Amino acid sequence: MIRMMSMSLLWMVVVLWWLVVATMADDFLYKDQNQPVAARVKDLLGRMTMEEKIGQMVQIEQLAATPDIMRHYFIGSLLSGGGSVPNPHATVVDWVDMVNKFQNASLSTRLGIPMIYGIDAVHGHNNVINATIFPHNIGLGATRDTDLVKRIGAATASEVRATGIPYAFAPCIAVCRDPRWGRCYESYGEDTKLVESMTEIILGLQGDIPEGSRLGVPYVAGKDKVAACAKHFVADGGTTHGIDENNTVVNEHDLLSIHMPPYYDSIIKGVSTVMVSYSSLNGLRMHANGDLITGYLKGQLDFKGFVISDWEGIDRITSPPHSNYTYSVLASISAGIDLVMAPNNYVEFINELTSLVKNKFISMDRIDDAVTRILRVKFTMGLFENPLADYSMVNEVGSQAHREIAREAVRKSLVLLKNGKTVDDPMLPLPKMSSKVLVAGSHADNLGYQCGGWTIGWQGFSGNENTTGTTILNGIKSVVDPITEITYMENPNTEFLKSNNFSYAIVVVGEHPYTEVFGDSSNLTIADPGPSIITNVCGNVKCVVVIISGRPVVIEPYMSVIDALVAAWLPGTEGQGVADVLFGDHGFTGKLSRTWFKNVDQLPMNIGDPHYDPLFPFGFGLTTKSMTERSISGGIATRPFVLAILVSVFISLSLSRRHIA
Repeated sequence: MIRMMSMSLLWMVVVLWWLVVATMADDFLYKDQNQPVAARVKDLLGRMTMEEKIGQMVQIEQLAATPDIMRHYFIGSLLSGGGSVPNPHATVVDWVDMVNKFQNASLSTRLGIPMIYGIDAVHGHNNVINATIFPHNIGLGATRDTDLVKRIGAATASEVRATGIPYAFAPCIAVCRDPRWGRCYESYGEDTKLVESMTEIILGLQGDIPEGSRLGVPYVAGKDKVAACAKHFVADGGTTHGIDENNTVVNEHDLLSIHMPPYYDSIIKGVSTVMVSYSSLNGLRMHANGDLITGYLKGQLDFKGFVISDWEGIDRITSPPHSNYTYSVLASISAGIDLVMAPNNYVEFINELTSLVKNKFISMDRIDDAVTRILRVKFTMGLFENPLADYSMVNEVGSQAHREIAREAVRKSLVLLKNGKTVDDPMLPLPKMSSKVLVAGSHADNLGYQCGGWTIGWQGFSGNENTTGTTILNGIKSVVDPITEITYMENPNTEFLKSNNFSYAIVVVGEHPYTEVFGDSSNLTIADPGPSIITNVCGNVKCVVVIISGRPVVIEPYMSVIDALVAAWLPGTEGQGVADVLFGDHGFTGKLSRTWFKNVDQLPMNIGDPHYDPLFPFGFGLTTKSMTERSISGGIATRPFVLAILVSVFISLSLSRRHIA
């Protein structure tokens, strides 16, 4: 009897021990990195309250956040909008410390779910002082170099991660169909195939997908990579008259053949997130377009990442914005948006969504779908294992290696539109040794102008004080021969021009920085006094004009006085790349990524249109040879006297050897 009781007691102990172990293992299943992502997501989701789930669906501006807010509302994501920084002179260490401060608050919640911090890193880590600023996308499209774009993605990822941030709102894969649009420079070009090819940047940002991976599933390779964001879904580049956030009128065929294909490519490459466009499609705001967000993107394309709104994007479902916020929340979440950018009014959003769920206007299945997608990305990118940043990568920001990539990108993005008054008398490349050279124009010595919008501040800046880089003027000074006298005058008068006997002039003019709706333009003119500088300088001195702009601008009226014309787009911090090509250390290779019109009355006008009559067509770009290439091509074949000398030497050597033998 005692023996039987002992055995029973032993079995009870074994069973209890097994239950305890099983319970402990179950408690930590979502924290076990050896478990499949799907199992971890399911386990964590099952433990979350409705409040915790809704908190995961909110992204707020860091300026509006505190650690207590992160804890109290279970906030799932933070962002820095354009110009949102830890302090006006923030160092990389300041960024890391700020992100970690908020992350520690998230980790201290009941379930310890890390938040994901996002930022607009659209041409490098452009909010951060001293970061490498690459050419804007319109210039990268002109390079046609997908390997270069991938390397830019990798460099950008490492600089973003160096500041503790794991999520970049890039790339913009809009197909810009009208240069009057203020975001046209964020597009790689007007041609769908070109934009598709440039989605290679996603592999640079996120890392190469392992062979055999399931298509449509997010992938982020490691701690030096970031989650990418394909934006803005969809047809944001096709609005009527190029008006930002306006309506795109398009039939199904053109939608699927022009604007949608870059999203196919992005999803195949494992893009983690997709941002929805402010614009409307055939009258319906995209933030409320369930047929395309849920039906097409998540359904037909089988996208498994999360869908994020734009900044207060759901507010703009109604007109005026925010006039019926309850409806905006209902329409956007029902349409399939998973993470809502509610930068400041997050409490209102949380309350509205909670009420809609409790009153069964929005199902818990829809909430669970959104949170599942958000958690899937967080688990996939290793955020649970490595939620906090350190200082190990601080030297990546603005590194010389990254600046060399940016300089290469500048060189390859330059498009030579005219070279000499006649074909037989090319002006470029310029001689490095001249007696006296004039550099003129408002954009020659202005780092802010050459970087454009989305640089340090949302709308960019003017001058040379806000970050580190090389202006075009300083690039020119560093490359010419020491005996060449460089004179810089922004807007020289006629008397000055005639009295100085300049060998030639370099005129650098263009647009002032702008972002989004502030860049919408119906006239597309060069900023004053640019046109008068062109006519005055080029009317008196042999000149090359370098245009700094985010799109083609009106230039035809000045073509007769211009000797050489270069489209330099918005080259970023490495202005040395412009001088590299002007003076022949490298050749011109860039090709137009969008059509250059004769006058704005022709717009919209894109390759293939029946009324296509451009000043310079899509894909146009003259070429020159680098100094090395010229030396090779101008070698023995074009110098017969050299060949004769070599033959004579060879014969002499042969006779000498024969005599010695």
